[in-house]
Amino acid sequence: MFDSLSDRLESVFKKLRGHGRLDEGNIQEGLREVRLALLEADVNFKVVKDFVERVKSRAMGQDVLGSLTPGQQVIKIVHEELIELLGGESYALDFKGKPPYVIMMAGLQGSGKTTSAAKLALYLRRQKYQPYLVPADVYRPAAIDQLTKLGSELGVPVYPSTVEMNPVDICAAAMREAELKGCSVIILDTAGRLHIDELLMQELVGIKEKCRPHEILFVADAMTGQDAVTVAEKFNEVLDITGVVLTKMDGDARGGAALSIKSITGKPLKFVGMGERLSELEVFHPDRIASRILGMGDVLTLIEKAQATIDAKEAEALEKKFKKAEFDLEDFRTQMRRIKKLGSLEGIMKLIPGMGQIRKQLQDVQMPEKELARVEAMINSMTMAERHDPKIINPSRKQRIAKGSGVTVTEVNQLLKNFEQMQKMMKKMMGGKMPAMPQGARMPGMPGMGGMPGALPGGMPGMPGMGGMPGKGPGGRSAAEAAKLKEKRKKAKKQRRKK
Repeated sequence: MFDSLSDRLESVFKKLRGHGRLDEGNIQEGLREVRLALLEADVNFKVVKDFVERVKSRAMGQDVLGSLTPGQQVIKIVHEELIELLGGESYALDFKGKPPYVIMMAGLQGSGKTTSAAKLALYLRRQKYQPYLVPADVYRPAAIDQLTKLGSELGVPVYPSTVEMNPVDICAAAMREAELKGCSVIILDTAGRLHIDELLMQELVGIKEKCRPHEILFVADAMTGQDAVTVAEKFNEVLDITGVVLTKMDGDARGGAALSIKSITGKPLKFVGMGERLSELEVFHPDRIASRILGMGDVLTLIEKAQATIDAKEAEALEKKFKKAEFDLEDFRTQMRRIKKLGSLEGIMKLIPGMGQIRKQLQDVQMPEKELARVEAMINSMTMAERHDPKIINPSRKQRIAKGSGVTVTEVNQLLKNFEQMQKMMKKMMGGKMPAMPQGARMPGMPGMGGMPGALPGGMPGMPGMGGMPGKGPGGRSAAEAAKLKEKRKKAKKQRRKK
């Protein structure tokens, strides 16, 4: 979401770093560009003005102008002020007293309240709470059915509301039912409207007075920009919200809502929705988001995602297989599926410091999501015996696998050949016989992906059956193209020998 803002700020900082010494003129020019970048990102103009003034007053100090690296000092100041602008610190749900704790979700229709309620239920269950979902939107068609279905997917109990019931009565009855079921958190999914009206607000006030929620979370769509901030302000005046959930943060919105909402409402941004899956709800960490905006990556979020998707016992079993060099295609398929759970490869790259710049070098090159799907299709077309022991795959089996996965026999051969190379390399590594790699050589790694153009000289290890991401380097070929090139080289070699 912050890609455009990140690119603009990166060009500003590049100019600042290019000056050996900074003076008032350089800083003024740089901050003018920062101001324009923030305004283009749809950040509230008052927020931008205050932000730039704070950075300016700090950047004009002798500690910066007299520094050996003044450009880096300015970037450090911008980073610190961005963190402050975004809220300063992350805010947890404020559960005080005895359970059950009540969370009231409020917002306009279409902002993502119902999905966010289900996402929050999953998040809380992972925190060892017992959530109870309450569908209190009796106006939107199928709103009750939607939350009931999501609750069923998660295995979370849902109060059996009907459209004939009064929303305030639904919430009151659900609280009694939750206590009987021993649930520790009650999540109220209230109704929304296409715009703010008196009837909506009276209903929400009635629910608040009846249920006395511990948290009132305003759910806003990040794609609406400054409108989200304006609506949040009005909801806050009536309900005194405790925090904000910003949805669709993975979209192409400019990020103005996230950067403005804390300064305008005075209420923290607590959660952000980063995708459509129910697991894609993240606690909002201002320091991490500021680092992402400035292209510094976000390793902590990547680690947390990995910990949430990787089972410790399975990882231990896989480690033993690695040590014995018994890693097979079934294990590889399992690992591919885990990578998918972390999100798109492009999203993962953005979280790794420095990789965002490499991704920009690739320009319009598409990340190999489809290639991964094709590799998985090939492995899926194999029997369990074939996955455990690829050596038994004879020509007739290869034809069956190719037919079943919609690829050519050449691509199946490429997958098997590269996987064999990877196994040999693993045996050498585990046996302490790792050969020296010549400069510019390619390690077979996860077979097939020859390496990302613009990466390290040796390229990144590949994945079975993948010729690498299309692009600038020798690794940017499909498996079929690589096979044709290899055949061409063989013929050329034979012709040279004859001469």
